[in-house]
Amino acid sequence: MRVLLLLAAVGLCGAQYSPNTAYGRTAIVHLFEWRWADIALECERYLAPYGFGGVQVSPPNENVVVTSPYRPWWERYQPISYNICTRSGNEDEFREMVSRCNNVGVRIYVDAVVNHMCGSGAGYGTHSTCGSYFDAGTRDFPSVPYSGWDFNDGKCSTYSGEIENYQDIYQVRDCRLSGLLDLALEKDYVRSTIAGYLNHLIDIGVAGFRIDAAKHMWPGDMKAFLDQLNDLNTQWFSSGTRPFIYQEVIDLGGEPITGSQYFDNGRVTEFKYGAKLGTVLRKWDGKKMSYLKNWGEDWGLVPSDRALVFVDNHDNQRGHGAGGASILTFWDARLYKMAVGFMLAHPYGFTRVMSSFRWPRYYENGEDVNDWYGPPHNSDGSTKSVPINEDTTCGDDWVCEHRWRQIRNMVVFRNVVSTEDFTNWWDNDSNQVAFGRGSKGFIVFNNDDWELNQSLETGLPAGTYCDVISGDKEDGRCTGIEVYVSSDGRANFQISNNAEDPFIAIHVEAKL
Repeated sequence: MRVLLLLAAVGLCGAQYSPNTAYGRTAIVHLFEWRWADIALECERYLAPYGFGGVQVSPPNENVVVTSPYRPWWERYQPISYNICTRSGNEDEFREMVSRCNNVGVRIYVDAVVNHMCGSGAGYGTHSTCGSYFDAGTRDFPSVPYSGWDFNDGKCSTYSGEIENYQDIYQVRDCRLSGLLDLALEKDYVRSTIAGYLNHLIDIGVAGFRIDAAKHMWPGDMKAFLDQLNDLNTQWFSSGTRPFIYQEVIDLGGEPITGSQYFDNGRVTEFKYGAKLGTVLRKWDGKKMSYLKNWGEDWGLVPSDRALVFVDNHDNQRGHGAGGASILTFWDARLYKMAVGFMLAHPYGFTRVMSSFRWPRYYENGEDVNDWYGPPHNSDGSTKSVPINEDTTCGDDWVCEHRWRQIRNMVVFRNVVSTEDFTNWWDNDSNQVAFGRGSKGFIVFNNDDWELNQSLETGLPAGTYCDVISGDKEDGRCTGIEVYVSSDGRANFQISNNAEDPFIAIHVEAKL
């Protein structure tokens, strides 16, 4: 009992840093642009059985409808109102999704777009996902309501009204980002209006928020509206539980705005994680996997308990946001699976898996001119449902990386080893590495151009284990590679450099 009380006290002290996942669940997934009805189904049929802790959903509030280009993904980041009404579904469907997911222990995290409204060039009318009238030119958003008094037009110091210099923190936080109408967050009315929107979602049952474009808001202004947030809904969360907050702060170094400036509000999205890990796995700049022995804060990353980490996200898999060409995505499937496997095996940070859709890539002058493509859609522009194939993958250009066996099984691995220390590191001074998580799990990578054949100390109890990368443990047998751990905790690993997935992972729940 004393231990439970201590854990409860620790949870209250750092509540905005805690993801509020069900016990033993340690990773979430971003189901990018999915419909609410499909997410509800996915929570019940797949995410809960495989131990996913939650889902980051696309912005649920009404946005402008963009027809040129036709319905791009980024229209979701141009709010018109805080009505729950998008191409993912209406408020009733959102409520049902939240309830059904919570009922099976899978939490919902909302992508909250509160730094701005739509672009200054969005015009006027009712071309919005719920038909609400707006006039971007006069800053009139009656469905909120916001008026010209509620924006930073008079505060921005640049002639254009746009951010022109990222070395000037006043421009970055007071001017328009890519033409988006910047809200005056120092005003009490704007703060309370944003808090009201987020509290509405909390009352429905969400567990927390990704705060979009946090870098473009003053940390104190954010704190002012975050302090107004309610505790989470006691139908699914214990009394006094605070919403999980993770803030989009793109900080690759070299700019005056840093992630650490936002720690008082919650965790931050650690963009250096995917950028640096991608460089290592691509073996660029002389980097080797053996250098990952001290992965984490020693690499210039923020403290582990303040980091939300990911290999890629919806922005940088399209070349936007941060990281550039080093970012690994589903297009680089072999290296991508290794990167996600490493992330989920390593104890650093709180992890988010990406789940994407394909688009027809077409390059001009080195840039993908089709990176705006929205989700798979019907002829009327409505988002397609996500069909599930017989082999459990997805169809209709939904990529569903979270359903790839190698990634789904590493989410289970992370849950199994979550209480264990980082142990038994081994490397060959090149790109063959291995490490354990106490006495519960062990993982081996071969990113060299030659075979790995090595006897290694695993730290695991003796027995035969199923490699969860090449297969599963089913009906008391392995569908993939078997690994025998001897009484001294050692096992021999062989991984061809030509293997489809050149890594092996074993854990105590995959033991025969």
